[in-house]
Amino acid sequence: MTTDLAPALAVAPVIAILRSRSPRHFAATADALHEAGIRAMEFTLTTPGVLHALREYAESKPAGTALGAGTVMTPADAMRAVEAGATYLITPATCLDVIGEARRLGVPVLPGALTPSEIVAAWRAGATMVKLFPASAGGPEYLRAVRAPLPHVPLVPTGGIDLDQAPAYFAAGASALGMGSPLIGDACEGGDLEALRERAATLLDGIRS
Repeated sequence: MTTDLAPALAVAPVIAILRSRSPRHFAATADALHEAGIRAMEFTLTTPGVLHALREYAESKPAGTALGAGTVMTPADAMRAVEAGATYLITPATCLDVIGEARRLGVPVLPGALTPSEIVAAWRAGATMVKLFPASAGGPEYLRAVRAPLPHVPLVPTGGIDLDQAPAYFAAGASALGMGSPLIGDACEGGDLEALRERAATLLDGIRS
């Protein structure tokens, strides 16, 4: 990996996924996550107006924060996200054209994949890590089974993972986790940021134990 994603995941192997009907509270949510110890944030492109929010937060983010764009579906999405300040890209599927564009732009890319064939295709195309999605479809045992023949591919299970399941995914070989609503809760809608910090602390304590 290059840029700031590797150091961020070394601090806490979690990518927090911010998705909402509006990015109005994304900055406050990301700041609270940073205060709690999580350093990698994903602003999803399905959120209307997110590129403006991404650009603003990229200019003011705390030191050590890795700010990425998620749900990147096309090379044009990739370019716009990087121009707005994203330093890594995440896709929901094995979008080979996005992987190629990320390589051209010089940023890490985490494409989504579920089957061994998809994982291998994403890895051979130049993925930095592969997002195992949706992780809840098979759980930690599926991750363990996939990793047995593919131990060289760093996998990031994402989708439907509860906070108390995180340790099991790492025990099964996860390199990091993508965490959305079980971690974020209602923070992106202006909800309780202290509760968000507490959930983040619980998650990190579980991982480290």
